[in-house]
Amino acid sequence: MPSPVSADPLDRVEEPPPPARSRTRRYERPILAGIATAAALLDFWGIWHSAYHTFYASAVRSMTDNPVAFLYGSFDPGNSITLDKLPGFLWPQALSALVLGFHPWSLVVPQALEGVASVVLLHVVVRRWAGVPAGLLAAAFLTLTPVTVGLGRSVTEDAPFVLLLLLAAEATQRATARARLRTLVLAGVWVGVAFQCKMLEAWAVLPALAVTYLVAAPATLRRRIRDLAVSGAVMLAVSLSWMLAAGLTPATARPYLDGTTDNSPVALVVGYNFLTRFQALGVDAAGTGSIVAGQTHGRARAGMGESVWKMFSPGLASQTGWLYPLAALGLAAGLYGLWRRRPRRTDPFLAGYLLWGGWLVTFFLVFSFGSVTGHTYYMGVVAVGLSALAATAVTRVRHRSVLCAVLAVNVGWCAALTLYYPRFFTWSVGVAAVLGLPALVLFAVGRSRPRRTALAVALAAVLVVPTVWSVSATSLSYNQPGGFGRIGPGSIATRNGAAALNPAQRRVLAYLTAHRDGARYLAAVPRWQMAAPYILSDNAAILPLGGFTARVPYPAPGTFHHLIDTGRLHYVLLSAADLGHRARGARTPGRALVRWAIGHCAPVRVAAYTLYRCGPGHGG
Repeated sequence: MPSPVSADPLDRVEEPPPPARSRTRRYERPILAGIATAAALLDFWGIWHSAYHTFYASAVRSMTDNPVAFLYGSFDPGNSITLDKLPGFLWPQALSALVLGFHPWSLVVPQALEGVASVVLLHVVVRRWAGVPAGLLAAAFLTLTPVTVGLGRSVTEDAPFVLLLLLAAEATQRATARARLRTLVLAGVWVGVAFQCKMLEAWAVLPALAVTYLVAAPATLRRRIRDLAVSGAVMLAVSLSWMLAAGLTPATARPYLDGTTDNSPVALVVGYNFLTRFQALGVDAAGTGSIVAGQTHGRARAGMGESVWKMFSPGLASQTGWLYPLAALGLAAGLYGLWRRRPRRTDPFLAGYLLWGGWLVTFFLVFSFGSVTGHTYYMGVVAVGLSALAATAVTRVRHRSVLCAVLAVNVGWCAALTLYYPRFFTWSVGVAAVLGLPALVLFAVGRSRPRRTALAVALAAVLVVPTVWSVSATSLSYNQPGGFGRIGPGSIATRNGAAALNPAQRRVLAYLTAHRDGARYLAAVPRWQMAAPYILSDNAAILPLGGFTARVPYPAPGTFHHLIDTGRLHYVLLSAADLGHRARGARTPGRALVRWAIGHCAPVRVAAYTLYRCGPGHGG
């Protein structure tokens, strides 16, 4: 069987790439099926041990309750307040829960499927650009990058986000090849849908897509500009559709938008979820109606950094950056080859480098200068660009000595990253060295057929360490499905404590249900964490005060008192900690309401909790 790592492309970096519809080779489909199977195994293995991501899972449970909650992404079934993000990334999870039932694993299933689809789609796009071997290698690289496995086992936004941007790249590639407006518009639609997952981050891909079409499409400049304008208008309409719907709906007819001080979708998207990420550059989002920057997002974990060099920190690079040297070579060699060959404007190889080079550089810079607060799952889009360019480095670089040197550097880089964690499978470094050193020597001096084998072994040496990291996800010690998706020694196991009420909480729920008296809400609580167990276990209508950060001014005092006066809320539920000195002194909008309830409502002791009954005849 011929090797997918053929020696031929290595000797032809300056020649045009294969045609878009390159011939299917006998080994292609079996190897692609094997890669997809490996991706599926890594994503689905141990899915029955999934845990709830308490905040997102509570929203999914509420979203399965009624169409309003589904549309707006309500955190609670009473539709009082939304998530602090747009809800698009949770729509597949809510649909999965409706079909399969609400379980931790049913929320992970669509994420895993999206991860496998991303691997296959990357193969398709890279294959058209650089040939079958490059497409297979890109798919394999992406499969064995830990962040990709983590996304397929998590419930975060980036699994659907990566897939949607890949769909946009695939449509742009086809549109560029024949200057097709309809296909370019489809790319705009995919970016607009991706906006519903990660908001303005979706637009970071636009420079790569737009430059690719503007430079390489076989049409006049006027038509290319017109096509981009039409596609951009469609993209903008799809992107802003949810914001317009929320902004034009009366505030009384929809939930309050978390993360904002003025209940504005602009504050949610532009302020809270964008400008606050660039506080280190002196950006202040307070004027947008967002919760004040600096109080919104947590600090980075150790080893992850917050400087402009954070992408090289062990905490982020160990999830994403194993192939930095090879990807840098792929980018540099491609630029050099294009400079030497001076291709025509519509050259497909030029279009591919504009697409993937622009993709990688843009996202790399965005995350370098923006705050990621230790959230390694943000790096999924970076892994896609790295995999595509690293694959072209292996299959298209002409000079063996250069490729050999970079492969050696890459083995050393992988060793350095994993040795930062001295208790985590450091034996993989020895395996990489044993495989890599003789293979690189043979590759540098051997003849054609031994060189192919040597190159394959050298690649195996590069991939040993990231493969060990990725496979470690099958152990609950290093990854638990349903969480944030980090893999390895920094992973934090999650217990499903919120999935079932403890005896004290069960007594509280029983009391509130028996004394509901027609109220819309069973009780109000000072933190969303107190509401989550009741939502997850019983889909109970609990009103959280203050949103995700506890700093959102919802409900406003007037709204809160109106709920009490009209009988839609009778109780405020507090734990012993909420009654402590520090809690009473906390300066948040929700704490002010709690202090009022303590001073004006009648206390009722139930198990370890204190309920304050408010309203006429109860001191309210």
